[in-house]
Amino acid sequence: MKLIVAIIKDADSLAVSDALVEQQFRVTRVASTGGFLRRGNVTLLIGVEAEQVPQVFTILTQYTQEPEPGQHRATVFVLPAEDFVQLG
Repeated sequence: MKLIVAIIKDADSLAVSDALVEQQFRVTRVASTGGFLRRGNVTLLIGVEAEQVPQVFTILTQYTQEPEPGQHRATVFVLPAEDFVQLG
């Protein structure tokens, strides 16, 4: 299992989140701020199986706007997640 941490522009967050949910991914959105100009960002936490990572990358690429020169569509970290537990 992998935990994808994707930092995207606030303006892209709704389209990306909707696309992920439509493809049956569970996603948690966290408002965040960062970068040189302190612009609004959203950090997405997405738990997936290892073989699903490329599918998430495709969604991120398709549903984020073309970046301005010197910027990126997203900053993405893929971390190993040994355990997944939902407490009820």
